[in-house]
Amino acid sequence: MVQANVVVDLSHHNAHVDFSAAASEIRAVFHKATQGLEYVDPKYARRRQAAKDADLLFGSYHFGTRTSGARQARHFLNTVGAVSGELVVLDIERLFDERGRPLPSMTLAQAKEFVKTVEDETGIRPGIYGGEYLKELLGDNRDRDLGRCWFWLAQYGNTPECPPTWDDFTFWQYTDGTRGPAPH
Repeated sequence: MVQANVVVDLSHHNAHVDFSAAASEIRAVFHKATQGLEYVDPKYARRRQAAKDADLLFGSYHFGTRTSGARQARHFLNTVGAVSGELVVLDIERLFDERGRPLPSMTLAQAKEFVKTVEDETGIRPGIYGGEYLKELLGDNRDRDLGRCWFWLAQYGNTPECPPTWDDFTFWQYTDGTRGPAPH
């Protein structure tokens, strides 16, 4: 029996994951599937099946980069295949190089292309994941296109603050495992 309504966010960076053991503490898993036009997370497919085998809900996300949003969406959809009964998400964050210097990151126009392509090809409106970078892109403006998507707020701290595009969040990632309130 699930003890908490906890959802975890994973990628290849998370070394060891035991979904059977975690199933008593978490309800669902979001896992990175793709990034940009070519990258596929090498642990995605195996972990997707393992999470389902442990009776966990599952969602897939794409880490957006500064290139065609439509082409990124097709790469994501080709990788994840059938997504019926699963959530899909576009992750809009600032990219950094290996030295920590900012790289050109996904634009709002590219994000809208991604969302439109996913919805056109699957009938599913993806969620949007974002924090400070997304807030910077949006400023004080409401974006009607992105606002039709559910929102996953990434903000480590005790008080969530949504950008004006959304009145509320569906998920709030309040910790990265170190920063933010417990539980980690």
